[in-house]
Formats: sequence, C-alpha cells, structure tokens
Amino acid sequence: MQVAYGAFRFKRNERLKSREEIRAVFNHGKTVSCPGAKLFRMENGLSHNRIAFTFARKFGNAVERNRCRRVGREAYRLMQNRLKTGYDLVLLVYPGKDFLADRLDQLKMLFSKAGLLTGTE
Repeated sequence: MQVAYGAFRFKRNERLKSREEIRAVFNHGKTVSCPGAKLFRMENGLSHNRIAFTFARKFGNAVERNRCRRVGREAYRLMQNRLKTGYDLVLLVYPGKDFLADRLDQLKMLFSKAGLLTGTE
C-alpha cells in the first residue's frame, strides 16, 4: 500500500502562530498539567485543532528548544487522529527529558485529563 506524500504532515493550518491567538488561549483557556508540561485549551469553532509549543523561561538554548519542538510536533502528529476537534491548544514545556516516548506519555496524560481523547486505547 502506497501512502501519498504529505498525508501525515503537520499542516500549516494546524499551527497556532499568531501572538494574539496564543495569548487568548493563555488568558481564557482551561488548563491541565502533568510533570514537565502544561496544556492550555480553548474552543476555536473550527473543524480542526491548532497547536503551539512554548517553553518555560531559561529552557536551554535554541538547539534544545527546536529539538523539543520537533519531538513535540511528532508526538502530537502521532496522536491527533484520536483527539476531539475544534480546539486551540498551547503546550507549555518545562526542561527535562526530551524523548519521543516521554513526550507521547505526557501528551496522552494531558489530553486524557482535558477530556480530549476519543475512543478507547
């Protein structure tokens, strides 16, 4: 079975990029947390979710932040088909382990606490 290129991409319309939109999620969204990360969520009225990855102050250098962002996007991409849609999400990450398995566990815990997971595991 051949899969079309880009079928599983993290698309541009799934990114929350505007400073005002991110600030609105921080100020008016609901929050859940777990060790190493905090998730802010707010309904957006769209048929898809949008997400942004932010970091706590003094989170390493640019290389470490970019690696953490890439790992976070990959973990989100692997889980997004199991999530309810129509939310703006901001993931605030704190320094610590940055492996894909760790990030997947964090996201699963956060999305479960937030009530965004659909179906069963």
